Amino acid sequence: MISEKDLVRHELIGLKVEVIRARNRYLIGIRGKVVDETKHLLKIETKRGEKKVLKAHAIFKFTLPSGKKVIVNGLTLIGRPEERVKMKPRVRSRWLEI
Repeated sequence: MISEKDLVRHELIGLKVEVIRARNRYLIGIRGKVVDETKHLLKIETKRGEKKVLKAHAIFKFTLPSGKKVIVNGLTLIGRPEERVKMKPRVRSRWLEI
């Protein structure tokens, strides 16, 4: 079970996500389902197709399977997914439950 405190240590593929802040204002509001993840990118399937968003340049709102919504700074998500899942976070991730 994914909790808001350990979201960054779990697989993100399949979660619903929305970009709530970004350096590029055109990315704000993108929402959909995470379909792939690389070291620096999240690929999000939207109604208008697949969008790529740099993790370091955005703040995301994830919807957990339980229905809780969690805001995560993309900087805490940087890293290869398979390595990020294994390691303890270096920086305490900042999250907000809404």
